[in-house]
Amino acid sequence: MPSPLAIQFRSGLNGIQKALIAAPVELADVPWREGGWTRKQIIGHMLDSAANNRQRFVRAATGGIYHGPNYQQEAWVAAHGYAERPWPTLLVWWNIEHEILAAVVDRIPDEALATSCSVADEAPVTLQFLIEDYLHHQHWHLAQILSGVVST
Repeated sequence: MPSPLAIQFRSGLNGIQKALIAAPVELADVPWREGGWTRKQIIGHMLDSAANNRQRFVRAATGGIYHGPNYQQEAWVAAHGYAERPWPTLLVWWNIEHEILAAVVDRIPDEALATSCSVADEAPVTLQFLIEDYLHHQHWHLAQILSGVVST
């Protein structure tokens, strides 16, 4: 049975997915701010973050400790060519990647949530913190995607 954290994680991702689907497609190629990434590139960064964090979550939950690298976000976004991908494709990829990530979080035993995790040179945090912080990170980027969008 998924932990309360896993239920909260999945619920948060479901809310983000609904908001992404409702985002105006005509903004996909528009930078969220002057000199910033386009909304497509932000979605791409969210995908890269999911891929990196899946490794972190699995390695921490199965290894008893985690220490791993940060990633070069600009290089990753460019390497994947997210800016050239169709918006609907990026939304499907986001959904698939996050369904996989939620399935991983569903299976993390409660006792593994206290696992020590350090990314690059950052101070160690718990696996639970990484999971909660990941969801905050996704919300932060959702706000960028929706910036300037007037709701009716």
